[in-house]
Order: sequence, then C-alpha cells, then structure tokens
Amino acid sequence: MTITSWHPLDSTRAAEGIARLGAERCHLGEGPSYDASSDTAWWFDIIERRLFEARLGPGEIVIHPLPAMASALAYVDDRRQLLVTEHGLVLRDLAGGRLERVASVEADNPATRSNDARVHPSGTLWFSTMGRNAETGAGTVYAFRDGTVTPLFPGISIPNAICFSTDGMTGYFADTAAGRLHRVRLDPGTGLPLEAPTLLHRHAGEGGLDGAVTDAGGLIWCAIWGGARLNAYSPEGELVRSVATPARQTSCPVFVGAAFDRVLVTSAWEGMDDAARAADPEHGRTFLVDVGARGRTEPRVRLGGL
Repeated sequence: MTITSWHPLDSTRAAEGIARLGAERCHLGEGPSYDASSDTAWWFDIIERRLFEARLGPGEIVIHPLPAMASALAYVDDRRQLLVTEHGLVLRDLAGGRLERVASVEADNPATRSNDARVHPSGTLWFSTMGRNAETGAGTVYAFRDGTVTPLFPGISIPNAICFSTDGMTGYFADTAAGRLHRVRLDPGTGLPLEAPTLLHRHAGEGGLDGAVTDAGGLIWCAIWGGARLNAYSPEGELVRSVATPARQTSCPVFVGAAFDRVLVTSAWEGMDDAARAADPEHGRTFLVDVGARGRTEPRVRLGGL
C-alpha cells in the first residue's frame, strides 16, 4: 500500500475548472466510482493491478496493490465492495482489503478480461468483458442480480459506456470499436432488458466512445478515448456539449463531491510510444473537471442471498 497526498488547488488549467488529482499516472486508468458517505473516490489502473482510493476531504490518495487485473467496483454496504476482475466478481473488505470470490466469469477463457461496469438503480450490476487485445466480437455485457450472472449482449468488441437513466427505465452501452452507442428499454425494478437494444448515436471523427455516466438531468457524459474530451449526449442521442480534458486518452467519468458538481475522469497511456507520451504531457493522470452539471449518488449493488 502506498499513501500520497495532493492539494485540492493543484491545477493544470485552473481557468477552465480542471484540477489534477495527484501526480501518479495510470497505464490504463478506468472504472472510477464515488462513495458520498465517506467522500471517497476509487479507480483502477487495470494493467498495473492497482486500486486507487482518494479521500477527497483531506487530500490523500492510497494506492492498493491487487493480485489480479480489476476494472470497476460498486459498494455493497459500508463494509464491503464488489470488484469486477479478470477472473469474475470478488468481494473486498474495506477494513483490511481481504478478497473473496463471488462468481467466476469466463474463467475458462484466458483471452478476456473485465472492462466497464455501472449499477442500475435497482441494485443490479451491469459489467462487461473484452478481449485482452480487443479482439473482434470477444466481449459481452452481463448483469449480476441476486447472486446470478446473466449474459445480456454478447459479440461486442469493446463494451463501454454502461450507464442508466435516472428513472431506471433505460440502459445505455457502447461498442467503442464500432463507434455505436446503444439504448435499451429496461424493467426499472430489475434493471433487465425488456427488448432488443437500438442504436442511439453513431460516433464519427476523432477518438472513440469509452466510459460514461448520466447526470441528474439525464444527459449521458461519455469519455472520448483519443479525443481529449467528455461529450454529453441527450437521451435522444444528440451531442449537446463537449468539454476538453488535459489527456488524450480520456477513459471514464464519475460525478463526485457533496453536491455531485465535479467530474472525476481517468485517463491512460496504454499503446502510446515515447513520442506520443511526450506530445501528451498529462497522459495517464486523473482529473477533477467542472462540467457545469450535477450528478447523483451511485446505487449500491445487491448481493441477494450471498
């Protein structure tokens, strides 16, 4: 475990409302989440097998080593988190970091790993897998509810942008490789699909659709990998806003703070050579960005009988 500190006023572009959250770089930063009760943000460096814990009030960051690649987490209660890992779903004890396997996922397929995730308002967790080398069609979006893992949408190359409408009646997800953002009508009581997904938005131009989160008004805030920005889409798929970020390979956002009025966004230097990193001096860092919108608390995941 490594403990570092950061100053809330450390800033890369203060006039634009962008602050750097510590100096540490992530090889593949992903999966940010936020616990309002403790004012603590979490995210992962997937490739380096690290879990970051940022205590926003005192300005302290703890880096926890992990025994496997992990990419996202959700709170179960005040004592436990559920981690989405390359081997499946794992319970983590907050006090001591003890890990306990809950469900194996694609354990017989060493070519895949976990990727994106988000909890539906009902407590159902959606999470995804993908090929370790982004192999075509190797990924799947799953649902975990009451102890059961159910495949929802197979055959996706890079499943990302999992998030939900505020009323829980619509789910969103993307295939980064195909440049497609989908929506699907859901049972708000279970978070499970009621029909087949439809195309909501086709991304064109620089970069690709990566992680996403919805704000309190229903806009879908999506990190644009390779595009150095966050795009906000309406529930009808219209691009309504775009906010620049300091790192090109922006990967995933989450709203943080007592008023949920800032976005924590991760980034990565995966796949960048020395020249590309030199041209992108903030590569792999994590940021707090004022986007002029408010989010809401992240739901906790239901374990069912476990």
